[in-house]
Amino acid sequence: MNIGIVCYPTFGGSGVVATELGKALAFKGHKVHFISYQQPVKLDLFSENIFYHEVKVSEYPLFDYQPYELVLTSKLVDVVRFEKLDLLHVHYAIPHASAAYMAQKILASKGINIPFITTLHGTDITLLGKDASFEPVITFTINESNAVTAVSESLKKDTYRHFRINRDIEVIPNFICFNEYKKIKNTEALKKSFAPNGEKLLVHVSNFRPVKRVFDVVKIFDIIRKQIPVKLLMVGDGPERHSIEELCRELNACDSIKFLGKVRDTERILSISDLFLLTSESESFGLAALEAMAAKVPVISTNTGGIPEVNIHGVSGFLSNVGDVDDMAKNALTLLKDENLFKKFQKNAFQQAQTFNIFKVLPKYEELYESLLKQKI
Repeated sequence: MNIGIVCYPTFGGSGVVATELGKALAFKGHKVHFISYQQPVKLDLFSENIFYHEVKVSEYPLFDYQPYELVLTSKLVDVVRFEKLDLLHVHYAIPHASAAYMAQKILASKGINIPFITTLHGTDITLLGKDASFEPVITFTINESNAVTAVSESLKKDTYRHFRINRDIEVIPNFICFNEYKKIKNTEALKKSFAPNGEKLLVHVSNFRPVKRVFDVVKIFDIIRKQIPVKLLMVGDGPERHSIEELCRELNACDSIKFLGKVRDTERILSISDLFLLTSESESFGLAALEAMAAKVPVISTNTGGIPEVNIHGVSGFLSNVGDVDDMAKNALTLLKDENLFKKFQKNAFQQAQTFNIFKVLPKYEELYESLLKQKI
């Protein structure tokens, strides 16, 4: 198949998932064309069957805000026509699905039939869905997509709750690429650099937005460090970082908390960690938790959204109500103080992550693509 993938190129979950999906499809022999305003951060253009098409927005004095959706539409028309794509797979509803719909109609006027799939990832539904100004467009483009997928049952339910959807949505979960973890070796020196005296290592990875409740991460850590030697690694960056750093100073905990910023290969950091903290107020899936579990790291998390579909309470980690830092700290200490229990949870976390192996999820997308192409004929 000759597939066009439209995604955001950033470190965020939807962009990473779309990129890894495209790479896996290319590995299986499909031609994959990435279409975005920048090269996705995890995309290797030297890989066979992978192509990148930049959406370049020119600046005009007439516009206060550049019309990216229209430029993307034109780019999709161009790539479909001249690269002879079989289908488009757009990740994130706004503006990708609406651009794909417009491109589809333009191409139809030229006698070209191109189906498109919309994959919903989360904030396009749970955040933008609450904004009335976006609702008509999101509702329309979801209903007009040739196929729609959501990354969790929770997100599927949210979509039906927030929008007037009159079509089926198939749940195809996010996935993990274990090959990235198999490459990691000789981590002893790295772990010792962060925990020179054998301290336990907690880790949190996010974009530091308010919905991630990163303050709770630090509060949990503060409770734990009063009982056992422990260090905290904060991976990522975002609007809450300055405030979090101020809290660390107030708690006199700066020596025990390391801010690592945006890290491209988070697998290496996860591989030296003991527990992963995910304190979000809302998560449509919880990809960061899955990545931790793939590194054999148990997860202490909230029980919101799609997280319980990934982190199984009492098996791969523990779930608590949003904001209950005392319970999350208690659960963390339960594992950190019992070596045998901790090893059991490590094993369980890895086994649970295996259920989301990309080679188990990829065929579901291929089956969906093939079903659309049969309809196209």
